[in-house]
Amino acid sequence: MPTFVVAGGLKLPESEVIAQYLCDKYATSGPSLTPDTAEARACCNLATRVHDVYIAAAQGAMYRGPMDRGARANGIAEIAKQIAVLEEIATRTPGPFIAGTEKSTADAALFPTFIFIEFLLPKYFGWRDAFAKAPNLKTWYAAMLADADAKATYDEVRGGLEAWESAGRFQKVGIVDDVADGSYTWAY
Repeated sequence: MPTFVVAGGLKLPESEVIAQYLCDKYATSGPSLTPDTAEARACCNLATRVHDVYIAAAQGAMYRGPMDRGARANGIAEIAKQIAVLEEIATRTPGPFIAGTEKSTADAALFPTFIFIEFLLPKYFGWRDAFAKAPNLKTWYAAMLADADAKATYDEVRGGLEAWESAGRFQKVGIVDDVADGSYTWAY
């Protein structure tokens, strides 16, 4: 779980709480990251909530271990389910971003996790494409990659994943052996 430590020692966990704090603290500088309409704000908040409650709870199945094989398979299934939910949310507002034409706190919350999803699920879990059933999320991901700030995040997270791969992490934590067990569903 991310935790942001504010000057003075206040600790703020949860990506949505951190994002809202930063938006409030720096409301007069930079982009607002808060959508203009109540409907777009609701979509932004819903997408972040889906991420924080459902995807974040399951995402360790992509890289943690050792863990129970069934638990790993259930986590991957939950990620697939929540990608479908986010795909539907992304259709509710026009624009390449989750909640419209401008980046929002939802984009900031989702993007780092989707770097893991895009890298790990095809490579280690047999998914043809992380966005095969999510064309709106694919468009969103491309828009994020075209953004300089998001690209810097991508480079940092992707570099960490590649370092884990070079160190043999995915073999060491049992992912390679788990996925070899065809009695579970790994690819969606």
